Amino acid sequence: MDMTKPLRICILVGHKDGFENWELMVFDRILGDPRFELVTLLVHPHPFGDRTASSLFALEARLEGKLLARQPAYTPKRFDAGRQRIDYLEAISGRDTTDGSVASALLKRLDIDLVMRTTPEGLPEDAIRALPFGEWAFNFSDQQSEHADWFSYADVIARAPTTELMLCCKRGGETQPAQIATSSFNIKFSAARNAAFVRERGVTLLMRELGRLADTRQINATPMARLPAISAPSFGDLFRYTGALSGYLSAKALKALKSKLRFGSSIWTLYTGSGRIDDFDPSQAIEIPPTKGDIKADPFLFQHDGECYLFYEAYADGDRKAHIAVGRFNGDKVERLGVVLDCPHHLSYPFVFRDGDDIFMMPETHQSHRLEIWRCTEFPLKWELYSTAFEGQSAADSILTRHGGKWWLFTNLSDHHAYEDHCNELYLFEVDGPALKHVVPHKRNPVVIGSTVARNAGRIFERDGKIYRPSQRNSHGLYGYGLNIMEIEQLTLDDYRERCIRTITPDFKTGLLGCHHFDAADGRYILDARLSI
Repeated sequence: MDMTKPLRICILVGHKDGFENWELMVFDRILGDPRFELVTLLVHPHPFGDRTASSLFALEARLEGKLLARQPAYTPKRFDAGRQRIDYLEAISGRDTTDGSVASALLKRLDIDLVMRTTPEGLPEDAIRALPFGEWAFNFSDQQSEHADWFSYADVIARAPTTELMLCCKRGGETQPAQIATSSFNIKFSAARNAAFVRERGVTLLMRELGRLADTRQINATPMARLPAISAPSFGDLFRYTGALSGYLSAKALKALKSKLRFGSSIWTLYTGSGRIDDFDPSQAIEIPPTKGDIKADPFLFQHDGECYLFYEAYADGDRKAHIAVGRFNGDKVERLGVVLDCPHHLSYPFVFRDGDDIFMMPETHQSHRLEIWRCTEFPLKWELYSTAFEGQSAADSILTRHGGKWWLFTNLSDHHAYEDHCNELYLFEVDGPALKHVVPHKRNPVVIGSTVARNAGRIFERDGKIYRPSQRNSHGLYGYGLNIMEIEQLTLDDYRERCIRTITPDFKTGLLGCHHFDAADGRYILDARLSI
């Protein structure tokens, strides 16, 4: 097989125009990558089959989409519907669209490698047999009719902790599709907004897996059991859903009012104890409670001259942005020493580390649209800007670590058009250290996708030959619901693999809503937790 030949892709659609944002993004990215060719759009004559939804639900879905999931129109940079080749499944298959012989002949003549299906109805079996890499589709493509889309309504109604995105592949001769990749995403309050958000995330997942296929010409898919058909919500489902949505919107309006009146910020507290990342017991931790004027989150520990210092995100109740502060441990209590860094924009996640004789800090500065590293000129309160990277991009919760004689940068970027969110994509780069002059992206970026595992939650540790990455577990509709300990099993520029070995949920103490950050130094650990008050 010629590994240098671009993958020739056909996309199965339900119409020749009026595409959704996520579809236009897929077209654009395929056209912009030399590894792919967008050969044709194949229009299905009956894209929704016999799937229906009640007129009441269709009306609710349209209103909710306009009010709660409105997006700016995506303007394609490369895709031009007027110049793109379009074929019609009905025209090439005759009246009987179950006869795939003519469609099969077309796909063979165009030398198509795979078809990406965006409609509930797919290709005839004979046509799928003509595709070397089969027919691909997302699970959300199956949950729609001509007049309504009900993807994720069942999750929101059931109050599921997450929504599952699955990219599947059906190949000739196989009775069931196989799973290529899957990711979990924190549920939004609105099903329409949740569905639009997941579709945008799906673009990134699809392009990563297409890139993997282009490089290897192999599909590593997992066989699946038959998935239950999910129908449109019934009248009773819709009644319960609209009642819950109304309650949520009322609570959100009250929260906005509190914010305007300058109170009602999320309150985080800290817990500390003795232990390491692979053995700590949060139930035995001692609380370092917040004060109204000094609420602490994102704690990092740093040993200096025999003493343990605490760098943290600091804010007062009602503040709209935070700064970086530092304190010093005296037993299990912290003496506040002062402000380390204060900027016009929000600051958090003060990752402090050494390189030789120098001390550096890489705080989260995503509102400045660049990554910043600061060097300490007088410990612990005086710092100067040392280097920047990712100009124009929004990077969050970044970590530098050394492994295998190389520096690695782990950061959470947001690949988005309408929905910026730093909880869902982990990007990996090989760098030259704090100078950030030499930045090489990982071949499989983003190496992790999904809100339950992707976002960094503290320093990366190497213990007894194993590498551990704390990550956030954003689920149950909450930011910072839980904390994972991930073991990194493979770390090279071509491959990345990790597995979750432990999850900490906020039930280790009473009165907590979440926990989302961990650090340790010299036998002491610290984590933060969100209070339910």
